[in-house]
Amino acid sequence: MNGIERITQRIALDAQEQVNDILRKGRDEASAITERFRAQADGERTTLSERNEKAAAEREERLVSMAHMEARKVTLAARQEMVEAAYARALELLHDMPEHVYIDVLAKLMAEASAGGREEAVFSKKDRARVGQKAVDAANKKYGKAITLSESTADISGGFILKGRNVEVNCTFETLVRLQRAETAGAVVRTLFPEKTELRKASAS
Repeated sequence: MNGIERITQRIALDAQEQVNDILRKGRDEASAITERFRAQADGERTTLSERNEKAAAEREERLVSMAHMEARKVTLAARQEMVEAAYARALELLHDMPEHVYIDVLAKLMAEASAGGREEAVFSKKDRARVGQKAVDAANKKYGKAITLSESTADISGGFILKGRNVEVNCTFETLVRLQRAETAGAVVRTLFPEKTELRKASAS
């Protein structure tokens, strides 16, 4: 082997070593890049999984909360309807009182509403003819008043309007029930829904 061949062979060997070194470095770098991207992908997959689980849990919590709110609204609406029905029934019972009881109630109301004792009582057309004079006479006799029966009538379903010189007192049953409702609503709710009261007592203790 002459000198040129030896030089050529040496160059080939050095080149092969460089090629091998480049390939080795390339493989190592490719492997490192692959691991880096695999780790990044695993991290993103874990993050997405956690996000999905969190999002699913949050959605479930929202749905449960919405369901509870809707159930509460339905329950409150049902209870409100029952309270309304209770006061509507109370109004019916006032209208359906026996005549002698009705007259006594009207007479007492007149006496309590009368300031000077010389007012006039205005009834509905039906009640004026049926019990108007009897109720006025009872109020005057039992309670020492001088109330008169008005010639006019009012568009009311029950009770009366007591008119004085400068004042007018609304004693219609609708008005009386509405005023009483503000004072008795709590007691009505406790009567209709005793379990709610018991739950509050249990929570307090």
